[in-house]
Amino acid sequence: MTELKLPGRIETERLVLRRPTTRDARAIFESYASDPEATRYLMWRPHTSIEETHEFLRRQEQTSAEGAGDSFLIERKEDGALIGMIGIHPADFRALIGYVLARAHWGRGYATEAARAIVDWALAQPGIYRVWAVCDVDNLASARVLEKAGMTREGRLGRWSLHPNVSGEPRDCWCYAKVK
Repeated sequence: MTELKLPGRIETERLVLRRPTTRDARAIFESYASDPEATRYLMWRPHTSIEETHEFLRRQEQTSAEGAGDSFLIERKEDGALIGMIGIHPADFRALIGYVLARAHWGRGYATEAARAIVDWALAQPGIYRVWAVCDVDNLASARVLEKAGMTREGRLGRWSLHPNVSGEPRDCWCYAKVK
């Protein structure tokens, strides 16, 4: 497995991407983790309590400690508002990304800006040759984000991912990637 030495912080024109801490639990819970619409196409159900968000953050810390991936909170520079999260999971010469954005911040280019920053950072690393992501075939907004972040749609993956907020059965996904 490729071990990425992720920075503690990445800045873009409008955003700060930083590591989450347990102090962020309430803001995460209130901004997106408890929102059924924001979590619709994710692989987990909306959190019903702040305790679930705390447990989620503990699992994130463990994943990071094991070198299996890392997550960054997405904050607006202008006011420090926590608006989402983006993760990266390396495996061999590849890195998978995924993200979630609070509904109040959809349609403003924040997800694209965060995704582009992570994709560009990962591809600048010597051992990474491919950054990829998948999105539900019905998640048109996420497909646009990935395309605007410079990724190319490679194909349809049949019955690829379980999105329990949409269906109890695995769903088809689009596969996107950017390679060097």
